[in-house]
Amino acid sequence: MNFRRQSKRASVGFQLAPMIDIMFLLLCFFIAAQIYAQWETEIDITVPTAETGEYPSRLPSEIIINLRADGTHVVNQRELDHQELQDLLEQIVALYPGQPVVIRADLQTPYEYLIRTLDLCRQSDLWNISFATKEPNS
Repeated sequence: MNFRRQSKRASVGFQLAPMIDIMFLLLCFFIAAQIYAQWETEIDITVPTAETGEYPSRLPSEIIINLRADGTHVVNQRELDHQELQDLLEQIVALYPGQPVVIRADLQTPYEYLIRTLDLCRQSDLWNISFATKEPNS
């Protein structure tokens, strides 16, 4: 007596659900990586060129101050006046002493505005300051 049924197992086809899960996870990873990797830059700022400039390694918590040609400051895509920028810098120094700051001044920015920004950094006791430049060929 043969009690086993003679049934053919259906072949397992291509499983779409695990593939969708993997693609979704990859998408999330690359979006998160892009957000943390992008420079906080203003598109309408053209930085000056420098022959001896070096491409620095990015620090994870550096603050980038974009200084437009009309003297306005942009930090984290927010336009700040002098008092707001000074308050922000003082809060940063209180929480993180030695915080690195990068100043991206436009090529057409008058020297006066750059000195005011440096003075705000000095008043806030920021000392780790660098300037953004680009290579002459780029």
